[in-house]
Amino acid sequence: MAPQLTLQAPLELPPQEVSNYLERLWEGDQGHPSGATTFSLLVWEPAWIEQHLVRLGRLQGPITGLESASLLQAAREAIPSCGLPASTSPLAPELAWQLGLLPGDASGEDRRGQHVDAAISRHQPRRLITLAPSLDSQQPLETLVAAYCPLPEEGPKTTVCGDVVVMRGGMGALEQGLAMVNPLIPPELPSWVWWNGSLDEAPQLFEGLSQPPRRLIVDTAIGSAARALEVLRQRAASGQAISDLNWYRLVSWRESLAMSFDMPSRREALAHVSQLDIDVQGHQPVQGLLMAAWIADRLGWVLEHTAPAEEGGIRSEFRRPDGAPVRFRQMSVPVGTPSTHPGSLVGLRLVCEPKDRQGLCVILCAETGGCMRLEAGGMARMELVEEVVATTVESAQKEVSRTLRGGHDSTNPLLAACVPLAAKLLPR
Repeated sequence: MAPQLTLQAPLELPPQEVSNYLERLWEGDQGHPSGATTFSLLVWEPAWIEQHLVRLGRLQGPITGLESASLLQAAREAIPSCGLPASTSPLAPELAWQLGLLPGDASGEDRRGQHVDAAISRHQPRRLITLAPSLDSQQPLETLVAAYCPLPEEGPKTTVCGDVVVMRGGMGALEQGLAMVNPLIPPELPSWVWWNGSLDEAPQLFEGLSQPPRRLIVDTAIGSAARALEVLRQRAASGQAISDLNWYRLVSWRESLAMSFDMPSRREALAHVSQLDIDVQGHQPVQGLLMAAWIADRLGWVLEHTAPAEEGGIRSEFRRPDGAPVRFRQMSVPVGTPSTHPGSLVGLRLVCEPKDRQGLCVILCAETGGCMRLEAGGMARMELVEEVVATTVESAQKEVSRTLRGGHDSTNPLLAACVPLAAKLLPR
């Protein structure tokens, strides 16, 4: 990963002077690197859990907004003391809420937006604007500006530079400062908005920042499932480019399931699926519903009905193209060490029952132990295909970097096709 070189210390300016300062920043720079002609990236960076952990003295500053190992460890240690289930993700919004109820007044330097993560800087953004809301709702708006240059990893190459703008303050101050954001976005360059938080929070800011033709990056693993799926559905239907990090984490699951049916002798079994079971970590259902909707969309199933099940689960029934029913069940299961992403898939079982041949049961799981629950239930009479899905947990910055690298000037067609069905699977 290419590091970055800051040409100057972040300069604090009055908000009304930021636009004029940026216009002058690269003027008369003969003999120096010129500003990049790439793209702009706007980032909503609340880092609520990190802010609270620093405030409570459970984590040493500075506050960076990055998913460091020390942050994740401190968050995991805080989960039992907040009275939350052990299966709670260290980045779950409910942990931030519980931490907010605890007293503490420690402080740490706030460096959100001032460090250009190497995974992002390698794409050489022209302008990186970070909105960093403070826990103190009365904090006035502060704006900082700096220039940076990614350094080439190997040999002399042309270095193109960009600038960073940080806007921080209370929620009200950021909403008032929203009007200054649009003039900072070069209209001739593509623009991305990374909403690095729950889609439930700051709806006015979200709407103001995310208007087309800006491309959106969201994470439906965070916050309300209904709100997340509705944002995905609306924006994809309108033609706006929207990328969901939670959806892209399913790549290895989709590939593993497809490979299980690579053998010609198994492909016919896909027309005879009778049951689909999905286990997810905790009570965030979106990733499991996206997976189920992708399978149903690919196989031409029609949703008949859906309803809540015990312990936060979901029970639904589809109708296959031949008219036969397909039972779907999604369950919340406890895990020893929860993933950093709420609602991550733990296991999947697909049961196929052709009338004139042996049945087939395909089980995928995140780890060997996760297969045991799905192995029960009369599967002994069927051909059993069992795979452990290789999953890699990456930082949010690396996930966004992969999205930026892919371009994604439109919504992934598979995501756009399955989101409406995933939203219908969610019991009302």
